[in-house]
Amino acid sequence: MDLAAEERFEFRPHDLVPDAAREAITGQVLYEKRPAKRPDGSVAEGLYNAWITLNNPTQFNSYTTDMVKAVILAFRAASNARDVNAVVFTAAGDKAFCTGGNTKEYAEYYAGRPQEYRQYMRLFNDMVSAILGCDKPVICRVNGMRIGGGQEIGMACDFSIAHDLCRFGQAGPKHGSAPIGGSTDFLPLMIGCEQGMVSGVLCEPFSAHKACRLGVLTDIVPALKVDGEFVANPLVVLDRMTDDWGRIVHGEFKTGDELKAGKEIIVAGEVDLSLLDAKVEEFCTKLLMTFPDCTTKTVEEIRKLKLESWNRNKEDSRAWLSLNMMTEARAGFRAFNEGNREVGREVDFVALRQELASGTRWTSDFTDSLMPGAGA
Repeated sequence: MDLAAEERFEFRPHDLVPDAAREAITGQVLYEKRPAKRPDGSVAEGLYNAWITLNNPTQFNSYTTDMVKAVILAFRAASNARDVNAVVFTAAGDKAFCTGGNTKEYAEYYAGRPQEYRQYMRLFNDMVSAILGCDKPVICRVNGMRIGGGQEIGMACDFSIAHDLCRFGQAGPKHGSAPIGGSTDFLPLMIGCEQGMVSGVLCEPFSAHKACRLGVLTDIVPALKVDGEFVANPLVVLDRMTDDWGRIVHGEFKTGDELKAGKEIIVAGEVDLSLLDAKVEEFCTKLLMTFPDCTTKTVEEIRKLKLESWNRNKEDSRAWLSLNMMTEARAGFRAFNEGNREVGREVDFVALRQELASGTRWTSDFTDSLMPGAGA
């Protein structure tokens, strides 16, 4: 279809910065427009899907301050792009989508500096809001574990498609923080208060199969190949729905000898994300075959529950998280950053509670005494 030239008009740019400036911010966030495809697989000329990729795989795609800035600008650009059908938010590699904020940066710069962390949290809040405010539907392509702040930015997306080796969950109360960067807003809406409590408070991860069953994921695909054939995650119970007590065990992680045998299968196999890519492409095509304005309005309306809770709480959360950098976050992030496999990456929780109950103040010496291996 070719309209006469007089029926077209010249667009005005609405991006905050030019493309070159956005792309120069950091190589740790990639922005790419990939051709959109029709249901028959042919390219829909002039139409694209925007891929925003966290590119920090050596640190499990945890986001630094500069990465947060780049994600904000990338989502603004994708939202404004008239030729973009959908946004795919993903990360490099097959180990992690994102494990949250960069713990090294937290421990070495922000710990003990609440005013600085308050400014950082303004950027984080803007990143979540940029996802929730994108004028295009957003698909989270979950290429690995989605933990902590990574789970929060993932749940801000409209759809999530994962491979079934992924793990999902929170880390806050285990590492000196609270999951109030979105999880306490989104989890009760998506999986209910009880399961939200288990995830948010206990920080017990759940499998992709359980995440799909609970409603956190749109779809899952296998990624493990053994002898050239795709197999389901061997670490997860999939051959029965309930146990002898009637409790749902489908999607729960195996234990004991079953878990050991599953790990041996994983070691013998290889990870192949081709089915994940195919499923994401298929989903983008489904979105292409809709009226764009009607799709945007529907997405906006369904997002409202997330947005209402998020906008109601994000500034209070920002203030609390900033002040917490003087106490528990300072200890927790340092412990993770300074610890290792031998001594662990968590503080001595019992000693911490005992000292606080006896009236010990939060001092630098007290924080030092809580580090892994400090009492050895």
